[in-house]
Amino acid sequence: MNAAKRQEIFRRLHEDNPDPKTELAYTTPFELLIAVILSAQATDVSVNKATARLYPIANTPQAIYELGVEGLSEYIKTIGLYNSKAKNVIETCRMLVELHNGEVPQTREALEALPGVGRKTANVVLNTAFRQIAMAVDTHIFRVSNRTGIAPGKNVVEVERQLMKFVPKNYLLDAHHWLILHGRYVCQARKPRCGSCRIEDLCDYKAKTSDD
Repeated sequence: MNAAKRQEIFRRLHEDNPDPKTELAYTTPFELLIAVILSAQATDVSVNKATARLYPIANTPQAIYELGVEGLSEYIKTIGLYNSKAKNVIETCRMLVELHNGEVPQTREALEALPGVGRKTANVVLNTAFRQIAMAVDTHIFRVSNRTGIAPGKNVVEVERQLMKFVPKNYLLDAHHWLILHGRYVCQARKPRCGSCRIEDLCDYKAKTSDD
């Protein structure tokens, strides 16, 4: 895929959604961090339902830490893997209180040192909460990047690197949101909705299927 195609793809995605947002509900960087930790192998809808009960009761590192693993588990037990997630969240809250004065750090290294926080979660927080240029590659973005030809790669780190290199600079800050929403609602895994896709004519997948 050439640069002109990529530019036009993101121009259209921007035109359709000029101010894209995450579908996780949050009001502070800390609330976002916890929501993203909870969202691993879970839907945003299920996480939002749990945090809607949790955050009115406890939405700071100290307050959640004081709930303890068992107390926190009661609020998040509807989410998959809640036991391990509760342990990670409590330990993360302890570290935030003891090492970061209760604030969410704004560097990848410090974020990835927190339990339950990998590269993808760190990138989401850096990009969404702190508006740093970062690319969090989940299954949706991995699929869209490869299927469309925007940034093909064999693994998530390779796709992340390709996206950072090939996404036009003027669209890089919000590219994560456009790609994940496109994968979630249009370029779906089992049956992509090519007929209603705004970038169908620019997509390598469409070109390949047309040639078959």
